[in-house]
Amino acid sequence: MKLSDFDFDLPERLIATRPARPRSSARLLLAQGGMIEDRIVNQLPDILRPGDRLILNDTKVIPARLSGLRHRSGEAGDTAARIEVTLLEPQSDGAWTALIKPLKKVRDGEVIVFSDDLSASVEGRRDGQGVLRFNLTGDDFDAALAAAGSMPLPPYIEAKRKADEADKQDYQTYWAKRAGAVAAPTASLHFDGPLLDALEQRGVAFTHVTLHVGAGTFLPVKVDDISEHKMHAEWGEVTSQAAEEMNATRAAGGRIIPVGTTAMRLIESAAKDGKMQPWVGPTDIFITPGFEFQMSDGLMTNFHLPKSTLMMLVSALMGVNTIRAIYAHAIADEYRFFSYGDSSLLLPQPADKSL
Repeated sequence: MKLSDFDFDLPERLIATRPARPRSSARLLLAQGGMIEDRIVNQLPDILRPGDRLILNDTKVIPARLSGLRHRSGEAGDTAARIEVTLLEPQSDGAWTALIKPLKKVRDGEVIVFSDDLSASVEGRRDGQGVLRFNLTGDDFDAALAAAGSMPLPPYIEAKRKADEADKQDYQTYWAKRAGAVAAPTASLHFDGPLLDALEQRGVAFTHVTLHVGAGTFLPVKVDDISEHKMHAEWGEVTSQAAEEMNATRAAGGRIIPVGTTAMRLIESAAKDGKMQPWVGPTDIFITPGFEFQMSDGLMTNFHLPKSTLMMLVSALMGVNTIRAIYAHAIADEYRFFSYGDSSLLLPQPADKSL
């Protein structure tokens, strides 16, 4: 298929720059059985069935955006340059890969100072990225990063406003636990305590998995033939307990519904022969139309960017024509799009998967 098959025109006014308050008051487009309904996220207990299981990504977003100074002495005196850093991924030796802007203004061995407590030396560069080693590790590093860093908002929000203190809570899920993501699993941002309680009372179960969302989630697809696109890899884990819970739900006739594309990509990576397997390690699974889903009976997800790999994923689940109709409805009815926008619950039936 061609990249243009996943394009659409989105009015800029529909790009959300702040979340709904409270979280569960966001709108929810329900698509099932060829029908589209306009609902609210807090109505999920009325929509889901007892015995359904929601798969929740418990990754925690780190305040990965840093601003610091590089100092240099020379014949012309001391000079300083402002350096912007976005952390990408920790390495096995304790260093971090990072986007450094402007990369040309730093040399290997130089130190970037971010605060009185936090600094990093430049150890090299790789594929247009820098490699940084910080002066702190462990809990000391986490505390200093929390004080100096800001949340790494997506580019389409950063273009409209800078991250602020509100984002440190808004851009984090209610159940965030395992630090390591540089982007939020945004479908999960719609959940709060009262909604989780109501779902539990309804008989809906929850399973936590981990996929550390990387900055590659925002990288554009640059090839016209989507089969030539290579996905970025992200680290994930499905524990033995999580696998057992999903298999038990499937055996009992319940539905497995990932909350977010990250949770879906992980469980589809781990599934084998229609059963969930424990998993730990990187996945670069690329879900496009024609993909055969093994575990996912539906998906709760926000509305995605045109020509993105996530548009391809939802098209694989629902069918290209069905997704076009869903997005046309969302735009006409002025749903709010992208990370801080409204949500959808996609429940396919075999008839919906025709192209």
